[in-house]
Amino acid sequence: MPDAQPHPFDTAVALEPAREHEWRGHTSPAYANFIGPYGGITAAQMINGVMQHPQRLGEPVSFTVNFAAAVADGEFIVRARPARTNRSTQHWIVEILQNGETMATATALTAVRRDTWSGHEAVMPQVPRPQDVPRTPRRGVEWINRYAMHFFEGFIPRQWEGQGDDVSLTRLWTRDDPPRPLDFASLTAMSDTFFPRIWLRRAKQTPLGTVTMTVYYHADSAVLGKTGTDFLLGQAQGNGFRNGYFDHSGFLWNEAGELLVTTHQLMYFKE
Repeated sequence: MPDAQPHPFDTAVALEPAREHEWRGHTSPAYANFIGPYGGITAAQMINGVMQHPQRLGEPVSFTVNFAAAVADGEFIVRARPARTNRSTQHWIVEILQNGETMATATALTAVRRDTWSGHEAVMPQVPRPQDVPRTPRRGVEWINRYAMHFFEGFIPRQWEGQGDDVSLTRLWTRDDPPRPLDFASLTAMSDTFFPRIWLRRAKQTPLGTVTMTVYYHADSAVLGKTGTDFLLGQAQGNGFRNGYFDHSGFLWNEAGELLVTTHQLMYFKE
């Protein structure tokens, strides 16, 4: 029998060792955005550099990526090095380079988690089950075809005539398409699947892009393994919009109601 084709996500985040602390990757047309790759896949490639590092201690706890410039189609280098290693925590500095130029920077914290009291106040809201919400038709850039998105609140405007809303709250069920077992790289990418909040507030198409994104991981690999290929509930809402920049806060829960991620993102926009 012929070998099964790799999942598009695995192809996109694949890295080959280059030099010490460096891995070679290649952009994927399957995750193309308006300009350059989808930011979530760039973030996933960078955290994958940490995950593949032979000196890694523990699992991701936090990750912040700063998008300095659009990654061009073609080859890139992920440089990931541990800046400091403590007994149970490790601090990372990560870059994506093309032709010697920095395209994105990131910091990460990995840690060996210890059994303690656990809980969360960000409780999953009461929402319809994913099988009860129709899949939202896909249109636009290529990367959205890599996700099954079932919006039931706060979809992007169907008409761009300035008829915005006072609230930018979005809720949807989402997962990789085709389904793929969840891991830290794919969870990082899904943390960026929320559309720009200003589209809901103003219903005007304007140049914009993500400047920085932070992901806090509240799940370990055991929880991700238990989640498997299930849908994740995503929720995002804007906070402040001022003088060319705005931010949003987001959450991802699994179907069992376990909080997997809280995320924060800052975008620029032009008028």
